[in-house]
Amino acid sequence: MDSLFHSSNLARLRSSHMNFTPLGDSAVTITLASSIDERSHRVVRAALRRIRAAALPGIVDLVPAFTSIAVHYDPVQIDADPRTGDAGSSPYGRLVAGLEAVLRELSDEPLPAARIVEIPVCYGGDLGPDLDDVARQHDMAVDDVVAVHAGGDYLVYMIGFMPGFAYLGGLDSRIATPRRQSPRTAVPAGTVGIGGSQTGVYPLVSPGGWNLIGRTPLAIFDPARQKPTLLDAGDRVRFRPIALDEFRDWRS
Repeated sequence: MDSLFHSSNLARLRSSHMNFTPLGDSAVTITLASSIDERSHRVVRAALRRIRAAALPGIVDLVPAFTSIAVHYDPVQIDADPRTGDAGSSPYGRLVAGLEAVLRELSDEPLPAARIVEIPVCYGGDLGPDLDDVARQHDMAVDDVVAVHAGGDYLVYMIGFMPGFAYLGGLDSRIATPRRQSPRTAVPAGTVGIGGSQTGVYPLVSPGGWNLIGRTPLAIFDPARQKPTLLDAGDRVRFRPIALDEFRDWRS
């Protein structure tokens, strides 16, 4: 893995890319990078690990995004901990001081090996009504679009938009397709779509403007499971084409 930062640009990260801004009255946004790519993703994950390991007082939730982390906190619980600054400052100020100390000289710390998640997909037909149109836009055969999509190795950058929706990076530029001009009011759960240079799976029935190319029988989000979401930031996703009969058997 390439190093995230050389010693010469650590200071640049601190001064220009590590910015702290209030998010309402009980959260702070830490912006760590300025571009959406794997390098920025690794920086966010390294920062997330540092903050979790530090166990600063008052933090109640951490929400990673493409280039930032939202830190939600309980102002009442932020004590005058030596790591959280001067006792005379505000809870926000004390928390930011603690976070700055925890993230000082953030670099390319080793990260756990990515979890590989295989997602079976039945492409085309009623389950992927836009597949033919995607193929036409790129002057490709439908089978070739499926092969390119299923041949990708996708990184889960973040979970957002709705519970369990994973934004996947790594879509081959040959099948990158602009969103539809007329969004649908109800996209079925499990539908696989392409939106610009990203692909993803709708975990719940919802409106959506992505190009729908297939559907998986897997439950991407299930609140009854001990772990409701199938995917997490940092996972690697691989799609496996299946036939309609297998899709129906799986669902039954």
